[in-house]
Amino acid sequence: MMDGQEKSDSGIVAAKPTNKAGSPAAELVEPRPGTKGNAEQQRMHRTQSRDRMSQSLDRVRKAARLRKKDQFTALFHHINVDTLRTAFYALKRKAAPGVDGMTWRDYETDLEPRLKDLHRRVHKGAYRPQPSRRTYIPKADGKQRPLAIAALEDKIVQGATVMVLNAFYEGDFCGFSYEFRPGTGPHDALDALYVAIDQRRVSWIIDADIQNYLDRLS
Repeated sequence: MMDGQEKSDSGIVAAKPTNKAGSPAAELVEPRPGTKGNAEQQRMHRTQSRDRMSQSLDRVRKAARLRKKDQFTALFHHINVDTLRTAFYALKRKAAPGVDGMTWRDYETDLEPRLKDLHRRVHKGAYRPQPSRRTYIPKADGKQRPLAIAALEDKIVQGATVMVLNAFYEGDFCGFSYEFRPGTGPHDALDALYVAIDQRRVSWIIDADIQNYLDRLS
């Protein structure tokens, strides 16, 4: 689904399996007691909705790649129930609840009515994000990094929006760009670095770090 490899000028890819290799798909969850009979049907429904969303965004991705100078102004309709559902199943199941107190399991209980209501509010302009809950993560140097925990519905809407925007911007990344992209991360970058050092003649390795970079973004 990703077009980033088309712009890669190095061709260096990880030869070692990444930490995510072999992990189950994000939308697959273990069935809870009482849901054994319809677990397969639920998975099939999620797969079908994900496929519909993927096909829709694939068309957007191809149009963005072929018509780079065009301005795309009709994107809102891509944030539909299928996109919201895919964004929901991409969330961490055990993440701390936000200010709304809603957990992933609680929201899943009446998922379809909740997603339809969320979709209605988003497209009517009635949806309003809630304030995030501030928490702090201790750092190795004794300092603390601020972290904002959003309400669960805000995470869903944010995730759906990112999916739509990724369809446009993913093609602009180079093949050696790893962070903040779907399906990639720091472990993939380290694996690619390992391959480059092992297979190519390297004279210099420069380690650069911007002090408190993430702190300044928050």
